[in-house]
Amino acid sequence: MAEEKKRGFKVPHVFTLLMLIILVCAILSYIVPPGVYDRVEDPTTGRMVVDPNSFHAVDRSPVSLMTLLGALNGGMEQAAGIIFFIFVVGASLATLTASGAMEAGIMALARALKGKEIIVIPVMTTIVFIMAVVIGTTEEMIPLVPFFVALSMACGFDSIIGQAMVSCACAGGFACSILNPFNVGVAQGIAQLPAFSGSGFRLIMAVVFLGVTLFLMMRYANKIKKNPQLSPMYEEDLLRETVDAESAPEFTLQRKLSMLAFVVTVGVMIWGVIVHEWWFSEISGVFLAMSIVIAIINKMGFDGYGKALANGMQDIATGALVVGIATGILWILTQGNILDAILHAAATVLTKLPAQVSAIGMYVFQCLMNYLIPSGSGQAGVTMPILAPLADLTGVTRQTAVIAFQLGDGISNAITPTSGPLMAMLGMSKIPWSKWAKWFLPIMLVQYGIGLIFVIIAQAIQLGPF
Repeated sequence: MAEEKKRGFKVPHVFTLLMLIILVCAILSYIVPPGVYDRVEDPTTGRMVVDPNSFHAVDRSPVSLMTLLGALNGGMEQAAGIIFFIFVVGASLATLTASGAMEAGIMALARALKGKEIIVIPVMTTIVFIMAVVIGTTEEMIPLVPFFVALSMACGFDSIIGQAMVSCACAGGFACSILNPFNVGVAQGIAQLPAFSGSGFRLIMAVVFLGVTLFLMMRYANKIKKNPQLSPMYEEDLLRETVDAESAPEFTLQRKLSMLAFVVTVGVMIWGVIVHEWWFSEISGVFLAMSIVIAIINKMGFDGYGKALANGMQDIATGALVVGIATGILWILTQGNILDAILHAAATVLTKLPAQVSAIGMYVFQCLMNYLIPSGSGQAGVTMPILAPLADLTGVTRQTAVIAFQLGDGISNAITPTSGPLMAMLGMSKIPWSKWAKWFLPIMLVQYGIGLIFVIIAQAIQLGPF
């Protein structure tokens, strides 16, 4: 007798999901009255931001069929930098995998931690979280995802925990940023607040967010260690090329030197980002140099090195291309001149609310806006020039408005399919977005609740500039 098909809703492939969202945005261009804000250079930050008093209606420019069909190309062009970054880094890391160094090194670490593997989660997550809180690391962590996943698997957990140690930490750290120049720095500059003021309040936020997130992650990890079949990635993880810690390949001198090259590369990357403000091109170059060194150490030869690069690009292709498709959403909204119209409509509603309710409304608005503009500095440049003076009109402190912005900007970074870095990380970890989203959703709802409490407290105590 044929096995009955499983009924119920199934989340479509991420490509299909993003294309459906693009279609909805295109349809909205026929419904939402179009309008735009003028962009001007902010004297404090030097960035192009909206002029809050310049909103004006424009002729309707509904998205045509050809424009809709060109959304993928438009998104790919707009996100070209991060797409090529993912390809180069993925290819470079493939040489490390081909050498056997990562597997041997991680298994050696797993043997050293035998019986106390659970400490990997708080230690690694906290390190990434602190980097995100201080300097806003996100894209820079993409190359490290395979390492975290392999370490998680070696410790008896699953690939979900490996992904969470990076994604949850980056998103939570961004939401609770203290010295991050990319979101808090830009937002406070636009709101004319002292740079990185209110750090004490944000520090309390960071401690609470990290503590709650770690508790939920570790509770899940303990369940998976006892019963691996509870993992949503159980079947996929079984197909991964993993080796028992006791029978792992020998950690030879060549492999130790290869891992040393990887560690040095990460150190140089962090130094370059902090000191010289390196971005995709420079970071890609550093990892490409690492791949050449590893190929020489392991005597791969020209052919072996080329095959390792090709295999790496092939494995990461889906994760890289989904970034461009996701960017197509913002591209379509811009083509239809409805992004600013949505922003203006929300601001109009907020002006009619009492101060405490308006603060909550700002938080909800920023949470929703992050699904359309997942870039921290981009969202700050679009929303803060409007919400900062709006806060004055409604009795909300500007510091509270910035708190609402950063919480809304950060939390959903670990789930929104429009986030290029998240989709790149999922591509690296080979976890389908649908399975990751289902796992992270309960954690995100808890974080949203915590964020709401902090916004209410900030407004209740009239959190000021200092």
